[in-house]
Amino acid sequence: MRVALFTETFLPKIDGIVTVMCLLLDHLTARGIETAVIAPKMGVERYNQTPVIGVPGVTMPLYPELRVGPPTFSTYHRLKNFKPDVAHFFHPALIGGFGLLMAKCLGIPTVASFHLDVARLVRHFNIGFIAPVADWLTRALFNWADAALAPSRLVQQQMLASGVKQVGLWRRGVDAEFFNPRHRSAEMRDRLSGGCPDETVLLYVGRLSGEKQLDRLKPVLERVPGTRLTLVGDGPARADLERLFAGLPVCFMGYLKGDALAQAYASADVFVFPSALETFGLVVLEAMAAGLPVVASRVGGVGDVVQEGVTGYTFEAGDVDALVEGVRLIAGSRERVAQMGRAARAFAETQTWPAMMDEIVDLYAALIERRRRKVT
Repeated sequence: MRVALFTETFLPKIDGIVTVMCLLLDHLTARGIETAVIAPKMGVERYNQTPVIGVPGVTMPLYPELRVGPPTFSTYHRLKNFKPDVAHFFHPALIGGFGLLMAKCLGIPTVASFHLDVARLVRHFNIGFIAPVADWLTRALFNWADAALAPSRLVQQQMLASGVKQVGLWRRGVDAEFFNPRHRSAEMRDRLSGGCPDETVLLYVGRLSGEKQLDRLKPVLERVPGTRLTLVGDGPARADLERLFAGLPVCFMGYLKGDALAQAYASADVFVFPSALETFGLVVLEAMAAGLPVVASRVGGVGDVVQEGVTGYTFEAGDVDALVEGVRLIAGSRERVAQMGRAARAFAETQTWPAMMDEIVDLYAALIERRRRKVT
């Protein structure tokens, strides 16, 4: 089997979409399946055994980490020479939209998976007049694909309500061996806590940008005694956040990866996630696997993984009082932090990546077989 994967974002950028794609590529390679990635040209020409077909583009003003541009005739010829049996589109837009057309020309089945709520994102950036176009494009492209997938029940319902006719589920998993409480480190905790390891360390991992609503965490630090905040990641809002949190116990760690990231998760106390926009929120499950209770807004897949009062607390996005209260309920007792952390870890252990990835491989095989029957 040969699989072509189209994405609007890829390495060296690091985000939830890239993480899931790399995990899928690793799984497909382990299964002996050949892969090729069609992505923005960012200097990466190969991921392990997978060639990356770069698409030239320009920097996106509102999202400077991205480059956007349509595939070229060269892209099509390289794709054709790869001879894919199926094409998978990670939230098709510009590259994916043209890629769908290429796949149709090649007569191969197509899968489109939802990873980014573009319509809500443009509203957040105060360019909501684009939202109807984004909604139409999402509906058209996902209906054009042979199979459409959502990462959570909430997003599945939203897609169906928007006019996507049939939507399956492709849930997210976690590497519970890598994200594990055993990676707790006194040295890392000292770094996270700014040298105050006996206080309650609140952790956020992800992009530092406006839609993550990280400014909502300031009242938590002001109203819940003994709490400190660590932000792992980077992004366009970092300078503003550094000014906002000046004088407060906040540590900016920048991007972490590998063992350092695993240690950061395991060495904190509570994971906080006030985001306004999310399709799943992979970092929430990673934090739970590391043994952290969660206080998160009800976005994306949060409702699928956080059990209220058992593994954490959820709140409506933007409800600062509920965010503060959720942290207060957990942070007020070391015993409660530990108890909820154990429950979070136990749930995460049931959410394995291999099972989730095998589901997508089975879908590829079913679509290929269905296409074979139609042409014979």
